[in-house]
Amino acid sequence: MDATLRPYDLGSTQWYVLWHLATSGPTVQRDLGRMLELERATLSGVVATLVRKGLVAQSADGADQRQRLLSLTGAGEALWRRLPDLSFIHDAAFGGVDPAGLATTVRVLRRATGNLQTLLKKD
Repeated sequence: MDATLRPYDLGSTQWYVLWHLATSGPTVQRDLGRMLELERATLSGVVATLVRKGLVAQSADGADQRQRLLSLTGAGEALWRRLPDLSFIHDAAFGGVDPAGLATTVRVLRRATGNLQTLLKKD
């Protein structure tokens, strides 16, 4: 993935943020961190880089002026349209894997991740 994105000066986490904004539209930064399961500091750095590159705009959220609303800029939208399809990664990793088995694996890993997150919150 990184090798494919390198010519576009993007990393995989930057792509992930752009993907969400391109597919879901403007999103409050705090909510985006939760959706993408990124630490606040990680997301802040990624967003700052994307803003500096002119791909993402930050503005005050209309409902809560303290929150930052993220959206793609015109340059971000143009770049998104030029980016290659990365579905080959999924196909390479999971090609030939039984869909039911894959669904079970995803469900188990989500449960395990949730259990660990709950454990961390107890401390």
